[in-house]
Amino acid sequence: MEKSSAKLIKKFSSRMQARLLLVFCVITLLLVGLIGRLVYIMQTDGERYAKQVLSRQSYVSAVLPYKRGEILDRNGTVLARSELRYKLILDPKNLLMNAEYIPPTLIALKDHFNIPEETVREILDKRPNSQYTILAKNLNYKEMNDFKAFMEKNSAVKSVWFEEEYVRTYPYGTLASDLIGFTSTDNRGFFGIEEYYNEELNGTNGREYGYYDSSLNIERIVKKPENGHSIVTTIDSNVQRIIQKHIKEFNEETGSLNIGVLVMNPNDGGIIAMASNKEYDLNNPRSLEGIIPEEELQAMTPEQKLEALNKLWRNDAISSGYEPGSTFKPITVASALEEAIINENTTFHCDGGEEVGGWYIKCSNVNGHGEVTLEEALMKSCNDALMQIAAAEGRDIFYRYQNYFEFGRKTGIDLPGEEAGIITALQNLNATELATASFGQTFNVTMIQMAAAYSSLVNGGKYFQPHVMQQIINDSGATVKQMDQLLIRQTVSKETSEFIQKAMYQTVEVGTAKGAKVEGYAIGGKTGTAQKYPRDAKTYLVSFLGAVPAINPEIVIYVIIDEPQNVPRQDNSSIATEFAGRILKEILPTLGIYPEGEIDYLLPTNEEDQDNNNDDPDNNGQDDNTDNMDNTNNTDSSGDTQTDNGQNNETSGSDSDHNDGDNSATDDADEVGDISGEGNADVTGETETNTETDTNTTTDLNTNTDISEEELINSEGEMEDDEWFFDEEEFNGAAIGPMDE
Repeated sequence: MEKSSAKLIKKFSSRMQARLLLVFCVITLLLVGLIGRLVYIMQTDGERYAKQVLSRQSYVSAVLPYKRGEILDRNGTVLARSELRYKLILDPKNLLMNAEYIPPTLIALKDHFNIPEETVREILDKRPNSQYTILAKNLNYKEMNDFKAFMEKNSAVKSVWFEEEYVRTYPYGTLASDLIGFTSTDNRGFFGIEEYYNEELNGTNGREYGYYDSSLNIERIVKKPENGHSIVTTIDSNVQRIIQKHIKEFNEETGSLNIGVLVMNPNDGGIIAMASNKEYDLNNPRSLEGIIPEEELQAMTPEQKLEALNKLWRNDAISSGYEPGSTFKPITVASALEEAIINENTTFHCDGGEEVGGWYIKCSNVNGHGEVTLEEALMKSCNDALMQIAAAEGRDIFYRYQNYFEFGRKTGIDLPGEEAGIITALQNLNATELATASFGQTFNVTMIQMAAAYSSLVNGGKYFQPHVMQQIINDSGATVKQMDQLLIRQTVSKETSEFIQKAMYQTVEVGTAKGAKVEGYAIGGKTGTAQKYPRDAKTYLVSFLGAVPAINPEIVIYVIIDEPQNVPRQDNSSIATEFAGRILKEILPTLGIYPEGEIDYLLPTNEEDQDNNNDDPDNNGQDDNTDNMDNTNNTDSSGDTQTDNGQNNETSGSDSDHNDGDNSATDDADEVGDISGEGNADVTGETETNTETDTNTTTDLNTNTDISEEELINSEGEMEDDEWFFDEEEFNGAAIGPMDE
């Protein structure tokens, strides 16, 4: 072992050590030279090498936005669109690496976009490592294109580029605001079609990948975005514009708490127009200026402003409930016809009221309409006859048909925020409740429910689901989805539908809805007057629900005026019928519905007309308001017709036409009674009958039906079993007074 070590030591001679030292010295000198060379390069040509390194560093640009789909009316008019705009982007890090480009770039930004040089220098100081800083937004194409052209001619302007963005715009401002809704900056829809079809309207973002070349120009690789689909609606923008114009004119001339107008196609459920007087600018939906007085607006807290905005954005036609009143009477009659409980030749004796459940409930004509046919019961809006019909039906049949017509549940319209309404549970539908429900009291509906139900009555019995979407098309115009008729059920037979059409025509021609007449057209419809809670406030909703033409209609129109202002009496349904007539006169030609020849084909013979107008021989053409007006202030015009000279034969609240020469202040006050909203003659004619339960079922047009009743509503929107019925404490005899003699 020792010999081996000695041999190794002996072999590593001094000569070898000298050579090793020489190699080490040479390597050291080479390293020193290399370091010197690197230092020299960094000092003399470092910027060029830095650019070469930077050109090999890839980056990912900002997302390329998709274009949200358009919303169009039935004729192709664009109601909502996304317009292309541009963002101006600065890369501070890159610009700082090329100091000679800073001055010309800053000057160019100031000259073209009025961006102060101090602002850009502050960004360079505070964000030197940033490669993405937005300098300006919402630039139009000309601004972008002019600057790009300038950059091509001036190579000293660097580290600036543009990104596309889309801004949602509404060309017609307030038009159809209840239906369309609006979006946030991140393309999220709020309310209306924008919210309901948000997923279809939105698309998929693209991406842009790129790198700097040796001249610091950006080379890009682009993955294109996928644009959203467009929604072709059933809305007619011309009809919508006319309706909103008339609402404004009415509020300027007369005034109201709110107005709801709905026009739909009864033959497929398509919504043609829908509006209220709470319109807002879709391009600036969060502004209350011009809607709330300036002084009041300044005094509001942020919470109050938010509450006001939510009320403003709310679509009352689908979200607010009320008692329908006499517009519901055709449904009561149709249900009995379907069950063969009555027929077209059935007659009724109206003696001024009915004693039901221990209470005497008056008809609008306290002296009685006398002997009336089924058709006359609707024409005159006779509560007495309707109560007799409902009693013959019984609560099982009545309740079943309420469900057939989709009351107490949502219609399924393709708009967000729909409410279900409230109907009385079957076990609580006792004699008194059944009687008052027969003429539209003590339960709660929405405008869309009533319009859809009435449409099925006049279109042959087919209940179509209401909808606003007609077609979904892609970016290339190809159809993605087509909305066909969605038939829910057959509610009534064709024969029943034909009877209702004729009876509603007679109601407009010689009955309680004369104010809705339009020269040259056959129009059918029913008036309504609903007394709001609290009853002693004597405030009312007046309405008209009709169809044109009266036979085989092409449109259904529903008008509600909530608390008309500056009128002698709010409980005057002629306010609504005349308002509907003005709207129809203008929208019918717009929809291509024109007068056709003679329209008196449904009018009765002279003898029949004379009989209709002399149903109360004791009245002698005099207005019989004096017995009831002071006590009820809301008797029903239902059941009121006129003599040939225009005088009112019935009691206060008669639905005679203002234009026929009747000067009664109660002209067209549609069958309002003190029990509830309309069509109710009061129980005694002296004091008001209290049908109000612990929870108010009638809300204003701008009130959510479910706010106060939330704890009472089950999953179907009905009242819980232990609520919403008359009990002895609620239906207080002492509060009402003695029955009429």
